Amino acid sequence: MPQGATQTKTLKVGDRAPDFTLKAHGERTVKLSDFHGKKNVFIAFYPLNWTPV
Repeated sequence: MPQGATQTKTLKVGDRAPDFTLKAHGERTVKLSDFHGKKNVFIAFYPLNWTPV
């Protein structure tokens, strides 16, 4: 798979989320795997949350 390409996979309830990296506050990046075995992670998606009405 080319660099930067993404692969789509449908997850089912109870499946483990694949590892991913996101930008955090202050230009910091975090990976889901950074929290494995250390903290619980809650993932929520808010479509259009930061767009003007």
